[in-house]
This record gives sequence, C-alpha cells and structure tokens, in this order.
Amino acid sequence: MTQKITPVLWFNHVAEEAAAFYTSLLPDSRIDRVVASPADSPGGKAGYPVVVEFTLAGQSYVGLNGGPLFTPNESVSFQIVTEDQEETDRLWNAIVNNGGEESACGWCKDKYGFSWQITPRMLLDLMTDADAGRAKRGFEAMLKMRKIDIATIEAAADGALADA
Repeated sequence: MTQKITPVLWFNHVAEEAAAFYTSLLPDSRIDRVVASPADSPGGKAGYPVVVEFTLAGQSYVGLNGGPLFTPNESVSFQIVTEDQEETDRLWNAIVNNGGEESACGWCKDKYGFSWQITPRMLLDLMTDADAGRAKRGFEAMLKMRKIDIATIEAAADGALADA
C-alpha cells in the first residue's frame, strides 16, 4: 500500500467475503493481500485472516476481522458517483439485492452494515446549478426518492413535474 492514509473497515469475521463483494462492483478493484494472524488474539486463533487489503476503484482499504465489538453506522458512508441511470441501477441493485437495504435520497446499506450513497454526477452538478429554482426543484424531487431516478429529477428541475 502506498497511500499515506488508508481507511480500515471493521468486520465481524467476514472481511474476505465483503472485500470480494466490494471489488466485484467497480473497475480498478481487487483483493491485494490476506494477512493471517501470527498468534492467537481476542479475534481468533493463530492463522485466521486478520487483515484483508483491497483496492476499490483505485483506493486502498483494509478490512479488519475484529469481531463483534464494533459495528458500522451511518456516520461514515461511501459515495459512488455514477455517470448514468444504468450504472446507478446496477450498483444500487447489487447492494440492495445482496442482503442490503434501501434508505432515502440515494442511500442504501450493504449486508455488512456499511452505508453507500449511489449518486449520479448530474445530481451533484444540479445542486450547484446557476438557476437556483432549477436546483431547488431537482433537490426536492430527490428528497422523495430512495434509488435516484435521473429522468424524474431532470424533469422536476426543468419544471415539467407539477408536484416535484
């Protein structure tokens, strides 16, 4: 790993499974190394996979099989910026339909407890649109959604939806 700072994700002994799932989602992703514990520890017996180093979309992460002591929460999430509805749908469905759950405004949670924001680039661009009314209409449409629907947000932003 060559990054100065690497996020470490705490898992209850499913770091390898989670890393395999995460790396299946995006290009430039892979499991780099699995490190076995050199001795018995509170997390398990010597030889268990204590650390899983992986790259997700070019960013290095570590999965730590630390046990049940700590669990993820929404205070930290992963945002994936998508380019179109097809990519938005693919990523959302992969996470939600693999034991995850939906939330509001493009957020979902994977089966390991980590939160993801599946965010189309057009939504980020719209939030800073020079036309404040257009930005407001698009934002208000997004607030009513779970998975983001780009066409609906664009129609609302353009004033084509009366109830947006």
